[in-house]
Amino acid sequence: MYRSHVLICGGTGCTSSGSAQVIDALEKELKKNDLENEIKVIRTGCFGLCALGPIMVVYPEGAFYSMVRPEDIPEIVSEHLLKGRIVKRLLYQETVEADTIKTLDNTDFYRKQMRVALKNCGVIDPENINEYIAYDGYQALGKVLTEMTPAQVIDTIKASGLRGRGGAGFPTGLKWSFAAKYDNDQKYVCCNADEGDPGAFMDRSILEGDPNVLIEAMAIAGYAIGASQGYVYIRAEYPIAVKRLSIAIKEAREMGFLGKDIFGSGFDFDLDIRLGSGAFVCGEETALMTSIEGHRGEPRPRPPFPAEKGLFQKPSVLNNVETYANIPQIILRGAEWFASIGTEKSKGTKVFALGGKINNTGLVEVPMGTTLRTIVEEIGGGIPNGKKFKAAQTGGPSGGCIPAEHLDVPIDYDNLIAIGSMMGSGGLIVMDEDTCMVDIAKFFLEFTVDESCGKCTPCRIGTKRMYELLDKISKGKARMEDLDQLDKLAHYIKENSLCGLGQTAPNPVLSTIRYFRDEYVAHIKDKRCPAGVCKELMNYYIDETKCKGCTLCARNCPVGAISGNVKEPHIINRSKCIKCGACMEKCKFGAIEKH
Repeated sequence: MYRSHVLICGGTGCTSSGSAQVIDALEKELKKNDLENEIKVIRTGCFGLCALGPIMVVYPEGAFYSMVRPEDIPEIVSEHLLKGRIVKRLLYQETVEADTIKTLDNTDFYRKQMRVALKNCGVIDPENINEYIAYDGYQALGKVLTEMTPAQVIDTIKASGLRGRGGAGFPTGLKWSFAAKYDNDQKYVCCNADEGDPGAFMDRSILEGDPNVLIEAMAIAGYAIGASQGYVYIRAEYPIAVKRLSIAIKEAREMGFLGKDIFGSGFDFDLDIRLGSGAFVCGEETALMTSIEGHRGEPRPRPPFPAEKGLFQKPSVLNNVETYANIPQIILRGAEWFASIGTEKSKGTKVFALGGKINNTGLVEVPMGTTLRTIVEEIGGGIPNGKKFKAAQTGGPSGGCIPAEHLDVPIDYDNLIAIGSMMGSGGLIVMDEDTCMVDIAKFFLEFTVDESCGKCTPCRIGTKRMYELLDKISKGKARMEDLDQLDKLAHYIKENSLCGLGQTAPNPVLSTIRYFRDEYVAHIKDKRCPAGVCKELMNYYIDETKCKGCTLCARNCPVGAISGNVKEPHIINRSKCIKCGACMEKCKFGAIEKH
């Protein structure tokens, strides 16, 4: 028996911050102090507070150390693990309360969260199937195979109200029922773990922290629709997730949770991994299945839908990782429990990847119906440097920008669509007052243009024409007629594109025109970028009342556009200035402004 357990985040975020080096230093220090048989070190998945990595939690005390460095390890071992004295200076400061420490559940970041899909992330060793089993793992699979018929499983998922977490929000149980009704010699269960949205990392974190939950859920789906084979389509850029899922599949086979005659029920099911190349269009289900088949990932016309003719032209279901992560708990805790969470038409919880201009960057899971204000101001800790909230982008390139006037709208599928956005897979990018909304729309559309498969004309050509119009606007070369043309073209592309990529590509443009039209007008009529972002419409000025003549700006200008004598105010030659911002960055007196 170990007297202490040290959990260290081994997710991508903390790994990039050096958690592997922290683990290595800890193991060496424990061995040096003859503690390797008393202290258990466990590499877990994501805790959620990515901005604080590397993260280390010591139990039984529950001490939450943040931003740990290898050089901090000797002090933690000698003081905390040997002498029992918690090193308060290294704790997440919100947990420090006089002579005691608060539990994580009582901090602002976690207090209003409800972890269902993320239940085991940051809690168990994802590379040890026994730890998953200790937290009720594979009990749901055992229950459906020994106590329930396939129809009862589907009815339970229907009654829970679970909708797809990949973007469209289609009822999961209904999708399964469509595939179940077709008789065929072979059916397939597929998982979209490609996660192509910029700023989204929900599915990756579940796979890195709790890969067995996906295996169990896909086996349940296989039983429900009558499939014996599953495929997880995961992007190759997720090496940690791929490694841990591979280990989990191997262990599940060895334990008899995959393969022939699972639980002696006569049910056969196995899983394989297929690596994607990061094509955003493969988030569309028919394009994903085409890619698994070994072809270029392009969407197919529908009907027929995948439930009838999907992977290899056989009946198939496809859900994303987060959707599947809810399935075992719905089976174990009941449809009524899950349906009691959330709103009338959006049940359960939703995981969001919180990024952008926000203090608490990371992964959050909240009940459907939680307001954007709660997520941004309470869980997210607000906007850094006292800046004002301007907008939030939900749904990635397929979503829209939500302005401050809608901060108190409860977030669910229908409310987001009503205000011109969408849930998407759960990326949530926060923007402050220094963000140019024309530039944001241009950024997302450029991504969509690059990721279009080119199969249909509205998407292939239409998005390029939209991007060209946005580029003209951002450079101050457009007319008001161009804005009208942009709006008209966006609606045409939405209505006529073949798949969800093209149908949703105009959303960032339409939502920014809807809520921030004045910024578009300023770019066109006034030749001015209100946020001071668009280079062609921006000029740098030196305030002579603040300039001390230190020459630092002139010495750092790469094109020699700044002149002036020592201890005298300098000036910028705007005909030479390339607007790189180096002068403003180096000025110690705040004498350089841009507008």
